[in-house]
Amino acid sequence: MATENQQLPSASAPPAASSCRKKKSDDATFLQDVKDHIDEFIHASMEEHKDCFKKSISKMFGMSKVVAEREAAAANKEVESSLPLQTILTE
Repeated sequence: MATENQQLPSASAPPAASSCRKKKSDDATFLQDVKDHIDEFIHASMEEHKDCFKKSISKMFGMSKVVAEREAAAANKEVESSLPLQTILTE
């Protein structure tokens, strides 16, 4: 019971769960950035993983909704082209 009470405050910390990926340094090399990302992933709490997963899924569905709305709008804007009727009579 004592260990559960100690884990609750750290798992519900709002600043840690605010972003899925925090880039530590803008001038880090690719390998340093990957290492930092893996360390963040390993040391993240289950609550942070859940929040990040929910955000990622909602972003994916949000993007697909935007694309679907654009396609629906494009389908509703049917382009109608008309050419003038030209007839030539030859005798």
